[in-house]
Amino acid sequence: MATRPTRPRPAPPQRTSSRTPMIVGVVVVLLVAVVVIGGVLLTGNGSDSSGNAIPAVPAPAEYATTVEGGVVTAGGPAPHTIDLYEDALCPACQAFEQRYGDRIAEAVAAGRVQVRYHLVNLLDRRSNPPGYSSAAGNAMICAAENGAFPAVHASLYAAQPSEGARGYDTGQLVDLGRRAGAGPGYADCVQSNRHTGEVAVNFQQATNDPALLQDGRFGTPTVVLDGRRIELGSPDLDRVLGG
Repeated sequence: MATRPTRPRPAPPQRTSSRTPMIVGVVVVLLVAVVVIGGVLLTGNGSDSSGNAIPAVPAPAEYATTVEGGVVTAGGPAPHTIDLYEDALCPACQAFEQRYGDRIAEAVAAGRVQVRYHLVNLLDRRSNPPGYSSAAGNAMICAAENGAFPAVHASLYAAQPSEGARGYDTGQLVDLGRRAGAGPGYADCVQSNRHTGEVAVNFQQATNDPALLQDGRFGTPTVVLDGRRIELGSPDLDRVLGG
């Protein structure tokens, strides 16, 4: 889980790296560098101005999304509600997506759960240049407004950049949405950074909510099931997801 230490107000929230061991992060960065140099990681069916594209993966299941106040709501009213706080650069969020992403999407599509995605920028300073968490969170919200959230969300976690490395740029994010079938408003939304301010507000609100803190700190991913924060891997989550 990516975490931040508690800071006295009114100082701005301090971001930290995820809890992934440093040695693993170094190895991953080196592997990513090798793959990028070899022209493999960013190879795809479309490209930005640099000739690279984010690999697109099929959406595990299709479902409707709405956006209000920077929060993406997946699915309609359901017996259970999950609030998921995540950062696009967070390795623990990627691990959560790999474990639960398909099951969550299928449960949403089947009407068993409704999920509210709170995209945050906890690790904004951990990309080079800084700001990828905000940019990717903005792109996901834009995708939700333009009918492509399931595919864009799944793709950005499937090909997640490493902490400390270069994040995907605006051209690549726009291209991914185009290939995912996003509506005509998506490109302008991404290029104008329409929701980056809301991504920052999501983070600030989360860090100031005692119900979301663990040992006095907020980290990602944080999962709230029916109004109660649960531990990652909780059997309660398996129970409501079914399947």
